[in-house]
Amino acid sequence: MSTARKSLFATLGNAIDVFGSAAAVASAIEGGRAPKAKHLKTLGIDADAFRSIGRS
Repeated sequence: MSTARKSLFATLGNAIDVFGSAAAVASAIEGGRAPKAKHLKTLGIDADAFRSIGRS
């Protein structure tokens, strides 16, 4: 398999991971649950910072 083809599949895989994590986080928030740290990390969000939102 060529490098370009591997790169294409890697990019598609990353896009699917991002969309899946976004859906998981959105679902958790709508359900009143805390999203999993791995999904937040995939989206580039610090889990500790996310959990402190709304607390003063």
